[in-house]
Amino acid sequence: MLEVRELKAGYGAVEVLRGVDLDISKGEIVALLGSNGVGKTTFAGVLSGLVPAWSGSIVFNGASIAGLGAQAVVDRGLIHVPEGRHIFPNLTVRENLELGAYRRGKGSRSQNIDHVATVFPRLRERFAQKAGTLSGGEQQMLAIGRGMMAEPELLILDEPSIGLSPLLVEEMFDLIAKLKAEGLTILLVEQNVLQSMEIADRAFVMENGHIRLSGKPSVLMDDPDLQRAYLGLA
Repeated sequence: MLEVRELKAGYGAVEVLRGVDLDISKGEIVALLGSNGVGKTTFAGVLSGLVPAWSGSIVFNGASIAGLGAQAVVDRGLIHVPEGRHIFPNLTVRENLELGAYRRGKGSRSQNIDHVATVFPRLRERFAQKAGTLSGGEQQMLAIGRGMMAEPELLILDEPSIGLSPLLVEEMFDLIAKLKAEGLTILLVEQNVLQSMEIADRAFVMENGHIRLSGKPSVLMDDPDLQRAYLGLA
C-alpha cells in the first residue's frame, strides 16, 4: 500500500530525514519507533503533505503522492491523526467528528459517526459536550474518531499514547488493535516500544533520521544488542 524510498526532508538548512526507506502492506500495523527528535513526526508530516519532501519517492496505492498538498493526500485516503490531538475545543464532540468528513466520507457521515461511537462508546455519551471539557484519553479517542470519519485506507497515528495514564495507555493500544482487526491499515508512530511491539506486525526503528532496524517485533525484541543500542530496554 505504501512504499517510501530514500526520503529526505527537513526545515530550512537542517536535514531531518536522511534517506528513509519504509513500506506498509494492506491490513498491517507498522510501528515507527524511536526517541524524541529522531524524525518520526517529520516523517509523518511528509507523508501527509504537511512537510515538503526534499527528495525521494512516496508511492501510495500505486501512485506517487510526493509533492502533493495535504488536501490531495487526504482525498487519496491517507489520514493523519497528529501528535497533540488538535481537536476543536469549543465545538461539541459530534461537531468535531462531522468535520472529519469535510474532505472525504461526506456521503456516509451518519453511518461513520455510528461506527466511531461503536468503537469508542464513551464518545457517544458525550456527543453534545464541548470537546475541550473531555479528559485527555477521551480527547485522543475523539482525534482518532475524527480521522476515521474520512474513511482512511491508511491511518497515521502520531504518538497516541502521549500524556495518558498507564491505564489509559493500555486501553488506547487495545483500541488500536481493535481497529486493525476491522481491517484498517495503520502506521503507529510511537515512543512506547513495548506496547507498540505487542500489537504491530512489523516495526521500524529510527535514529537520527535513518531507519536503523526493521523486522518482526519478535525478532527485534529477542536481540539484546538491538534492545540496548536502539530500544533502551536493556
